[in-house]
Amino acid sequence: MRSLNSLYPFEFLFKSVFPVEDEKKPESFEGNCSSSQPLKPADLSPIKKAAPPAPSRVLHWLMAMFYPLGRYFVLPIYFKRIEVIGRERLPSSGSVILAPTHRSRWDAMTLPYAAGHDITGRHLRFMVSANEVTGLQGWFIRRMGGFPVNTDRPAIASLRHGVELLEAGETLVIFPEGNIFRETCVQSLKPGLARLAIQAETGCTDLGIQVVPINIHYSDSLVPWRSSVRVVIGTPLRVPDYCQGSHKQNARRLTADLQAAMDALALENLEHE
Repeated sequence: MRSLNSLYPFEFLFKSVFPVEDEKKPESFEGNCSSSQPLKPADLSPIKKAAPPAPSRVLHWLMAMFYPLGRYFVLPIYFKRIEVIGRERLPSSGSVILAPTHRSRWDAMTLPYAAGHDITGRHLRFMVSANEVTGLQGWFIRRMGGFPVNTDRPAIASLRHGVELLEAGETLVIFPEGNIFRETCVQSLKPGLARLAIQAETGCTDLGIQVVPINIHYSDSLVPWRSSVRVVIGTPLRVPDYCQGSHKQNARRLTADLQAAMDALALENLEHE
């Protein structure tokens, strides 16, 4: 018999997101605002060149049906206890990147419960692995505000769309570990999140992007029926503090500080078990 964990609704959503990890990937991407370091044609050679993806957009009627179903029905029935710490640290305005750990496909419902529209008044825009955004499933994800990125060879158009959303003051969700990991410790973070944030910040004056570290901890790594989940939201990191000098060095500093913040949240969560 299949386990209840394999049967839960919407399990296909947002499985793995955004490892932009090697030095062949670009340091900057042009957005709506002019960048201080625009990409040169030679910089595009290692990147998959593709037509721009179909734009993501939020269908409010779909959101109004899906998220209340998760918040008031699916999550309370499936989980024995759901605890969220630090909601007061969530920015109430401006461009935001949520940087959570990734431990289960349940994260796609747990995160909106902890930090989504009902809490901040803004919908979350998930950056999603491109192989998940196909067919009917892809239609659904795009209209829930998600958008695809090829995690092996990201197209400039996909990354530019992320920059444009930040420039528009949206809230992005990027899993900086790059995939689902069952271990409680935080994995080494990929540099893509920091690169994207710094590019958007330097491309627009006074954008003021904030990166929010988040730890999602399940009482059982397999997340069985009636397990518990605890979400701890950390203090945001201000991207403008990382925009002096080299983009590459700035991205390394931001990634290192985000790693330290996420490690601290993981320890805090373990101490409350």
